[in-house]
Amino acid sequence: MKIVIIGGTGLIGSKTVERLRTKGHDVLAASPNSGVDTITGKGLAEALAGAEVVLDLANSPSFEDKAVLEFFQTSGRNLLKAAADAGVKHHIALSIVGMERLQGSGYMRAKMAQEQLIKSSGIPYTIVHSTQFHEFMAGIAQSGTSGQMVHLSPAYVQPIASDDVADVMAEVALAAPVNGTIEIGGPEKVRLTEIVTRLFKATNDPRQVVADPHARYFGVELEDNSLVTGAKARLGRIRFDDWLSRQPPQKKSA
Repeated sequence: MKIVIIGGTGLIGSKTVERLRTKGHDVLAASPNSGVDTITGKGLAEALAGAEVVLDLANSPSFEDKAVLEFFQTSGRNLLKAAADAGVKHHIALSIVGMERLQGSGYMRAKMAQEQLIKSSGIPYTIVHSTQFHEFMAGIAQSGTSGQMVHLSPAYVQPIASDDVADVMAEVALAAPVNGTIEIGGPEKVRLTEIVTRLFKATNDPRQVVADPHARYFGVELEDNSLVTGAKARLGRIRFDDWLSRQPPQKKSA
């Protein structure tokens, strides 16, 4: 089966490509560097010719409100039109757990717009809502840093390893469309302040974590349920501390 992965060279994309190729599928890792641009439409028709499944794992290069909305709307429209023209049987997109609860964020509004395009396209689809990746915790910490102080919300998070996300994306690619949303998350719910404290301890980072209920995440304040999965979610296997212990030292710094 031919499967096209938009954003196929990124963190999740590259791992998903590897898993599907190992199973014997014809997988195209599409990106602007490979001549496939969902914003201009360049190379889309050629890339999707003969494809049965498309995974959209692309992300906006800018998180500014107007730019990110334009990215997901333009990319989504171009990709869905090309998929319809090619007769694609299953359109899959990776989105974010809690996106619908955080519409005060321009990024989350842009993801909502992307999902609405998919749902109204007429193409059978599956949307995967994932919690934050283990790999993103350092960046989240950096976003709250001022000098040696890191102001973060004490709300719960439920981070998941990128390997667990890629396992699910590969399985969804080979399954029937659900024409709905599935949730995936990590195996433990923990306060954001606690998990960043663990990260700093493991990496000998001298910064001090400050619990601040008003600290913003993508422009919005968090509640305890904002970023965690519901009861029917599929949970990953890899706990944050286990993942952290396997990272090379130079990749563990925040």
